[in-house]
Amino acid sequence: MDAHDRGSTPRHDDPGTPSDPTSSPGAGTPSDPTSSPGAGTPSDPTPSPEASAASEPAEPPGSTPAPAPARTAIPTPRPTPPDPDLNPRTGVAALSLRHQIGVALALALVAIAVCVHIGMVFLHVAPVNTVTRQHGGAVDDWIYPEFEQNWKLFAPNPLQQNVAVQVRARIRGADGGSRTTGWYDLSAQDGRAIDGNPLPSHTQQNELRRSWDLFVATHDANNRPIGLRGSLSEAYLRRIAVLRMGREDALARGDVLVSVQVRSRTSNVPPPKWSDEKVSVQPVFRELSWWPVTADDTEGSVR
Repeated sequence: MDAHDRGSTPRHDDPGTPSDPTSSPGAGTPSDPTSSPGAGTPSDPTPSPEASAASEPAEPPGSTPAPAPARTAIPTPRPTPPDPDLNPRTGVAALSLRHQIGVALALALVAIAVCVHIGMVFLHVAPVNTVTRQHGGAVDDWIYPEFEQNWKLFAPNPLQQNVAVQVRARIRGADGGSRTTGWYDLSAQDGRAIDGNPLPSHTQQNELRRSWDLFVATHDANNRPIGLRGSLSEAYLRRIAVLRMGREDALARGDVLVSVQVRSRTSNVPPPKWSDEKVSVQPVFRELSWWPVTADDTEGSVR
């Protein structure tokens, strides 16, 4: 047998299957991937998807492939309506419709009253015009006596007089005798209370002064009342005098206040030294008649 003869098997081998994969490279199998590219060998060293899939381990035969995880749709959250308990209504909005209407009507009435009051005050302090000529009585009834306005401070010729209100009383003693007190200067008492007081009360500043101004404006030169406001101003001034006398400890135990008399002491303010004006410095008195004291005047505090 020939030495190079391998027998009959090599002659019948499959021509596409090499007997020794390391002896001679077969068709389509390069011996060196970097030597020379062969047919079907890519020049890009990046493996192809088929090669990557082939390199993955194959699942054992008979095993069931794991199902791919199903994608779950995420629902879009719906807006939640606001809870009325978390944001409770306050103020007028918390009231019922009926009460809201009542509040609106009350506010409208207040606004109308404020506008009417401002208009009346404006007509009172404004110069004489057609409206005040025709409706001056209505304006005065609205203003006096609570809302009277005094603009004399801003007049070209302001007040140049000092006016003091004084009062004295007739008292019946417990033994039946009667006596008359001296004059009590009520204006001086208010002045001492205001002097040195950074926050004096409205009563100390204006009660007595405004009551006397109202009396003078509603009475003639003979101290006779003019209209209904004259009687009202007289009763107001008399009551103030009675209450002030009760504070002066003019009454002893068992004494009764019978009547009071009020007068004013008016003196001119001396002009400055550089002025040539000549005025009298003698005081002028205006005495009113004796007023009997009633139970309404005393309010039960003096008797």
